Amino acid sequence: MRHDGIARATTKEIARRAGFSEATLYKHFAHKTEIFVAVLHERAPGFADALGALGERVGQGTVAANLRDVTRAAMAFYDQAFIIAVGVFSERRVLEALRADLYRMGAGPEGVNHTVAAYLRAEQGVGRVRADVDADAAASLLMGACLQRAFFRHFYDREAEEPEAKATEFVRVVIGGIETAQ
Repeated sequence: MRHDGIARATTKEIARRAGFSEATLYKHFAHKTEIFVAVLHERAPGFADALGALGERVGQGTVAANLRDVTRAAMAFYDQAFIIAVGVFSERRVLEALRADLYRMGAGPEGVNHTVAAYLRAEQGVGRVRADVDADAAASLLMGACLQRAFFRHFYDREAEEPEAKATEFVRVVIGGIETAQ
């Protein structure tokens, strides 16, 4: 999947490259989408952890530090996921199947924004983010910047860069418009 993308990666080829039979794959995964999700988690494991921890961090640390951790993890995730996922858009049938599978799994790209927006709304509830801020828009700006960065890197064939400085800058720009004075 990392080399050919999900659209062209057959379960037979995935099994061959992994050194397993196709039947062995289906003992662990119900369909190719589950393999896709597992590969994404394996390639950038910190993203799910960072998202999962957001709810527990409400009122803890700073909003900027909490968002920076998620942003850094998102940048790594999107960088790894981009090549794997981009091929689905070239084949409508594959995209529709992936969308349906992700829906059945309770997964999908929008969940990321929902999680970040829910965190921001919770921070609004404790007074650390201004009440007039559109949490969905702020989440979209932050996560969208991470996805665009991955797109540019792969489109222009740039070397991967350390995400810390860029994550800090993305968060600084978003926070400048949403965080209350502390």
